[in-house]
Amino acid sequence: MSLHRFFFAALLLFAGSVLAAPLPAFTARYQLLKDGSPIGEATMTLQPAGDNTWTFTTASKGTSGLAAFMSANIQETSTFRWKGDMPEGLAYDYSMDAAIKHKERHVRFDWSANTISVDDKGQHQFAAQPGAMERHTAILAIAAGLRDGKHQFDLPVAVRDHIETQRYAAQGKQQIDVPAGDFDAVHVVRTDSGGFEAWFAPKYPVPVQVAQNDGGELMMKLESYEAGNRE
Repeated sequence: MSLHRFFFAALLLFAGSVLAAPLPAFTARYQLLKDGSPIGEATMTLQPAGDNTWTFTTASKGTSGLAAFMSANIQETSTFRWKGDMPEGLAYDYSMDAAIKHKERHVRFDWSANTISVDDKGQHQFAAQPGAMERHTAILAIAAGLRDGKHQFDLPVAVRDHIETQRYAAQGKQQIDVPAGDFDAVHVVRTDSGGFEAWFAPKYPVPVQVAQNDGGELMMKLESYEAGNRE
């Protein structure tokens, strides 16, 4: 190989490694349970959106019990860019539709003005900080960090009218049995505020189980995982 071609090939290899995302595109489907009883299903998707941005969506719907009776459907959509192994927010939209209630929440990151705007029970605007994200993509930050060998996570998360540092830590491994199989999974908990737990298996870039304990235990259990872009 000529010297010119060698350096050109090396440049392409370097560029590819720089642009590689910490997590691949995927579609993951979950069973939803409330206090141990199935109430619905959820689908997580992570897809490239062009211009080095990504879209992360979680869509949940009630299929049994009160959730089905209320026709409860929730969709969360985040647009972000990777900064190292951390997702930096660009936009977030939350929508909850039920038989007697509709709720929305929107977050916008203006990095040229270094501000974050939140529409949640009123309009709020406050200063951004590098690496700030919204709550939905925190789980991607944890998944990417675990793959990078991290065990402690201090995440700057935009809430209603400020940025709060949410702290998470790996607590060792546990055997987890979910519809997708049995896993020796890393157990991660939120340490600055209770109520959140997630279990991550090395096989997947998504949690195999998630538990939210505020107001009764809501749990997601992985049913299936598919790598790659959706057509």
